[in-house]
Amino acid sequence: MTTDQQFDTPTTVLDDISGDYTLDVAHSRIGFVARHAMVTKVRGQFADFEGTAQIDAANPSASKVDLTIQVASVDTRNADRDGHLKSGDFFDAETYPTMRFVSTDVARDGDEWTITGDLTIKDVTKPVTVVFEQTGSAKDPFGNTRVGFEGETAVNRKDWGLSWNAALETGGVLVSEKIKLEFDISAIRNA
Repeated sequence: MTTDQQFDTPTTVLDDISGDYTLDVAHSRIGFVARHAMVTKVRGQFADFEGTAQIDAANPSASKVDLTIQVASVDTRNADRDGHLKSGDFFDAETYPTMRFVSTDVARDGDEWTITGDLTIKDVTKPVTVVFEQTGSAKDPFGNTRVGFEGETAVNRKDWGLSWNAALETGGVLVSEKIKLEFDISAIRNA
């Protein structure tokens, strides 16, 4: 087996992943991608978040997810841009310090989990659906049961009042309305 195959091969070894989980923030990433000046993509992430999941593998519709993100933890590797994202033009982190996702429906087809829920940003709540691939489950060397998921979805930032933009002389706008949200999740089953 090559290194690439080892990296890409999920380690789903547990028969039943049902249980209550807490997101392992140190081994998870919640990020986003936006088009900048209509020529390139800018990536960012949130460093401070917490979440829980109740997974029912036999009855996925009984599963639940609750995720809270501290918007002031936004990091695009550019302090000026991060400051602008925290301002009233975008997240208004001082007035609305968190965004939250609470699931309303969960469906499963093999290793694919479709989670629909309410995403609240700046006191505006809209439905969002994220398709996740279960990337593995295992007992770690410390005795913890872990499960991993990767998912993404696209949203229109204007739906949540994140509407600032600037027109370009050549046409188009500085920041795309469509934002891709990315989730790389590792969760630990509660003892």
